[in-house]
Amino acid sequence: MKFFNPQNIAQPASNYSHGVTVPAGGRRLIIAGQIGINPDGTVAQGMAAQMRRCWQNVFTILAEAGMHKKDLVKITAYVTQSGVTSEYRRIRDEMLEGHAPAATYLVIKELASPELLVEIEGEAVFFD
Repeated sequence: MKFFNPQNIAQPASNYSHGVTVPAGGRRLIIAGQIGINPDGTVAQGMAAQMRRCWQNVFTILAEAGMHKKDLVKITAYVTQSGVTSEYRRIRDEMLEGHAPAATYLVIKELASPELLVEIEGEAVFFD
């Protein structure tokens, strides 16, 4: 995989890549939107806790598929509150440990349930 941030366009506002190429022959995993629900079915309390839980859920799915966070090529985050971009970036960077897949961040009105504040989906590619 190769990550791209061309010099002749504005550089990313934080730690993500504008584009990613994936050679043929990789095993692709599409990760459905993960919400801040703990394994026991309870909702994590607060934006930061839900962000962390979303990432933990993403990583659990990656592990189940025999993949790692470095295999992520695209992530999309949906949040229901404006003004939390820097908090999201801080937690994302902490959780991804410097990995910078292509990324989209959206502030939306609501998710499937009012107590849900964030949802993160992704795509990963692994080469056996």
